[in-house]
Amino acid sequence: MSVGILLVTHPGIGAAIRTSAERMLGKLPLPVVCFELGFEQQPEQCLAAASGALRQADQGQGVLILCDLYGASPSNLAARISQLGTPTERISGLNLSMLLRALNYADQPLPELARTAASGGRNGVIEGHA
Repeated sequence: MSVGILLVTHPGIGAAIRTSAERMLGKLPLPVVCFELGFEQQPEQCLAAASGALRQADQGQGVLILCDLYGASPSNLAARISQLGTPTERISGLNLSMLLRALNYADQPLPELARTAASGGRNGVIEGHA
């Protein structure tokens, strides 16, 4: 059993980041499921499908939900599915550094993995390259 990861994003973002992680790491050490909410879709319309994606990601130790933009529809949908009973941690501001950091610490329990992923996301943002 392990933690699963669910990427809840606008169209194209989650799949592209997951594909990049696969290219860099090969076989991913944790399951990474993508759920992309269309621009014209309302979170309520997709609740059942998103719940199915959450169940698919759940491997028994909870699910780390990574969203692309806080306060946007995918983030609001993630907030809704996180209340369905599966243990979850949510982080917004998804970037490739965040996902890679989480995948490189695949043995961590859910709360610690969430902190590690958030740290990886922040540390991956560098201003003014030397």
